[in-house]
Amino acid sequence: MPNTKSAIRRVRRVENQTIINKIRKSRYKSAVKQMGGYIDAGKIKEAENFLPEFYSQLMKVAKTGTINKKTASRKISKITKRINNSKKK
Repeated sequence: MPNTKSAIRRVRRVENQTIINKIRKSRYKSAVKQMGGYIDAGKIKEAENFLPEFYSQLMKVAKTGTINKKTASRKISKITKRINNSKKK
């Protein structure tokens, strides 16, 4: 239990930040799942159309610090590589 006034305010702030981070992480995960679904289903055209929005969502989450920037870049790189490999087949 926080004892000082500033600690009490900090607890309140952390609770709000936790809620916002959960929302951001949820958007990130659903974007990754949606993109994976397109690729697995062979809907390469839809995946390519969704790609700019996918980049945007991942980088927005990364810039706020919810996920690491390198993690977002790695996900983007892997997805792009999967799309390009699917096109060649």
